[in-house]
Amino acid sequence: MRRMGLNMTPLEVDEVILKTKEKEIIIQDPEVAVLEVQGQKIFQITGGEISERERERKISIPEEDVQLVAQQTGVSLERARAALEQTDGNLAQAILLLSQG
Repeated sequence: MRRMGLNMTPLEVDEVILKTKEKEIIIQDPEVAVLEVQGQKIFQITGGEISERERERKISIPEEDVQLVAQQTGVSLERARAALEQTDGNLAQAILLLSQG
């Protein structure tokens, strides 16, 4: 394998966490191998106990955005902030949401 430019090294790992937008996948006591092929590293994960948990979505909404939405729609700052949180900070969607209601 080394002649082909492939190097495989085992890695001692207690836990692997894969984070997606919606959830975290936790793999306890996996077997992990690092494959190096032409300068790139590939991690191979096998075995282990798998569990999942939902991720908390935290977005940072600038105060200027809250004020803009409140001004454009004539609602309170609290309602404007709630609309921005509901639309993941999208100004246009938040304004449309409040304008329709």
